[in-house]
Formats: sequence, C-alpha cells, structure tokens
Amino acid sequence: MKALLLENVHPEAERILSEKGIEVETRKGALDTGELVDALEGVELLGIRSKTHVTREVFEAHPQLLSVGAFCIGTNQIDLAAATEHAVTCFNAPYSNTRSVVELAIAEIISMARHLTDKNKGMHEGVWDKSAEGAHEVRGRTLGIVGYGNIGSQLSVLAETLGMRVYYYDVVDRLPLGNAQRCDTLEELLERVETVSLHVDGRTSNNNLFGREQFERMRPRSLFLNLCRGMVVDYNALRDALVSGHIAG
Repeated sequence: MKALLLENVHPEAERILSEKGIEVETRKGALDTGELVDALEGVELLGIRSKTHVTREVFEAHPQLLSVGAFCIGTNQIDLAAATEHAVTCFNAPYSNTRSVVELAIAEIISMARHLTDKNKGMHEGVWDKSAEGAHEVRGRTLGIVGYGNIGSQLSVLAETLGMRVYYYDVVDRLPLGNAQRCDTLEELLERVETVSLHVDGRTSNNNLFGREQFERMRPRSLFLNLCRGMVVDYNALRDALVSGHIAG
C-alpha cells in the first residue's frame, strides 16, 4: 500500500504510516488537479491540508484510492459527494489547531486594544510616543464571537479569564461555557459588543457573511477579527469601514 502526503503534513504521520509497512511519498507544496491526478498513480492513501483540492475528476481517475485525510479543520477542499459515490473514506482533524487560533485571537485583541502595532512601528522609525490615548485594557470590555464551535467556545473561556464579557452567535443552538451569553441574531450581537471575532466554517452559505450592512451595525470604533476563511468577509466593505474610522482596527 502507498500513501502520498502533501503540503508539509507533519513528519509524525510519515513515521506512523511507515511503521505499518506503508510506502510513503511526501511533497512540500499543494498540487493542482492535473498534477494530483498524475501523482496519485498507484496511491491508495492521500493526505492533504487546505490548498489541495480533491475534485470529482480525481476520484474518477483513481478507483484504487481508499482514503483522503485532511490534516486540518475544514473539508470543503474535498468533493465529499464524489468521495461517497466512489466509496472513499474521508477524515479531518477538527482539533488540530484550535488552541493555536485561540491564542492568536487573544494576542490580536490585546494588540489592537493597546495599539501595539502602531507603537512598534513608531519605535522602529525612531519615534518615542508614550501617549496611551485611545488604548485600553480588555478587562471589562465586550467580545462578540461569531461561530461558537471548537475555536469560538475555547476563545470564550480564555477571554473570560481576562475579564471580558462574552456574547456569541451561532446558527446551531449551542450551550454557553462559563458566563457567555447567547444572542438570537447576528444583528443583536453586533450592536452589543466592542470587539467582533469570526470563527465560522468555509461552507458556501458563509460566503460574504460579513459585509457592509454588518460593519455599519457594529458600534463606532469597534475592533474586528477574522480568523477563519477569507471568503466570509467583504474586504471592500471592511476597507471603507476602516478608512471612515467606524472600525478602529
């Protein structure tokens, strides 16, 4: 049996598969459809991350393929319907970078609240600006989490330990952790919080989930984070909100 691991899948995967007697080929980058079809000759197991797209064409070209592993959270890069039709097992790693994203979100919230990026830039340009005008602690501030799955719910817990008041919105009726409060609508959340952090998945219905209308509903000088898929945000609308000063960062 042979496995092909793409996109810098962790070396531990190669070690484990090799110990099971499986021949393993690794490649650092992603492959386009044509390259993938060629590379899968004689391969039964495929490991990818988010950039390689496994399309119907790939499944039809390789009936010997048994399994596709997405060594990441999302699976929208795999045609799951085609995989089912061809009896190919697919799996993902939904907890693989949960803590990493949560810690990054906390760091970015603090960085924006304290204007660390501006201060750092000034220091590198030889400007010493001791003023704390516009900067503030995150303690006592409100955080709105859009998408209360593995990442959003863990962010909720860590944000509360910093003294933030947490609200969340999710299309699924999820129970809150700690003292987080659920909002019935996205509009309700946007009007209640000072910082908004997006943590939704890459399904088609989330395309441009956050656009001009949503930015206008946010409170003046709010902070905005998107740590999920880029396609969920209308970046022209975000630019306008930043330039106008309605969104502080």
